[in-house]
Amino acid sequence: MKPYRVLLYYIYSPIENPDQYREEHHLLCLRLNLLGRIIVAPEGLNGTVSGLTADCDAYMDTLRADSRFAGVEFKVDETDQHTFQKLHVRVKSEIVHSELPVDPLRQTGIHLEPDAFRQLKDDPDVVLVDMRSNYEHEVGKFKNAITFDMENLRELPEHVAELDHLRGTGKKIVTYCTGGIKCEKASAYLLAQGFENVYQLHGGIIRYGLETGGEDFDGECYVFDNRVTVPVNHINPVTVSSCYRCGTPTSRMINCASPVCNNHITLCDTCGHDHGGTCTDACKEDPAIRSYDGSGYYGKQTQGYSPVQGFRSRQGQRTDSRLVG
Repeated sequence: MKPYRVLLYYIYSPIENPDQYREEHHLLCLRLNLLGRIIVAPEGLNGTVSGLTADCDAYMDTLRADSRFAGVEFKVDETDQHTFQKLHVRVKSEIVHSELPVDPLRQTGIHLEPDAFRQLKDDPDVVLVDMRSNYEHEVGKFKNAITFDMENLRELPEHVAELDHLRGTGKKIVTYCTGGIKCEKASAYLLAQGFENVYQLHGGIIRYGLETGGEDFDGECYVFDNRVTVPVNHINPVTVSSCYRCGTPTSRMINCASPVCNNHITLCDTCGHDHGGTCTDACKEDPAIRSYDGSGYYGKQTQGYSPVQGFRSRQGQRTDSRLVG
């Protein structure tokens, strides 16, 4: 058993005063020595954090003890160390930025539990639709899934026409994403656009992998932390992506070492070493090129960083004395 945990979660549940709750939540994370990214919005909560097992357990217990978040579901993975470098707790208008005119608390696709999804995914009357960004599905996706060339969920309305051939066919449309949060709004949007028989993979790719072994998810799953990608399929894994430079099959995704470029690319170990983690020779000549350490993950500079610095009282714009006494 590894000493750290990574928690991935979301919940749509109204928060009356997001600014006040942001401060309370930030204090909670500081007390528990958690790092990660958390979004607080009027519609709910969305986060990915890492920490020691006991601290993560306390965090989950605290959220579930709040009546607003009693139904929150956590995807829990083991790791050897923190998967984040900093702690960010931010207030935003949505817990996943979509700008879609839908409310998942009113209408959303039918939730499929991982095992039900596993049994249904190969049915000829089922169509799997990936609701993630292009760089995510390029490194891994379910077999035969429809994918969109989009940078983010805000672009979904531009791609709905690509599903028009499914209208009136009686086929089941099953959406999926990393942890389930995008599908809450994406499936609701498809229903609002007149599609019928719309479903979603409850808990997303991560929960499917944890609970069923990840059968038929080809490649690896992109995640938004230092790991960049994680294996999901432990039953019949294959590699679907290739090295950007040499074409060798690889699921190893990095950010280009050129900060001007910063492209998400798959790069094999050899090319990563030979080309300093860059995607082109032009990037290799960038005077601001970052030192490539083999991971291909470049967090923001953390010199002198302390998680306490992230907490500022909205009223007094000062560090809370409870954290430093």
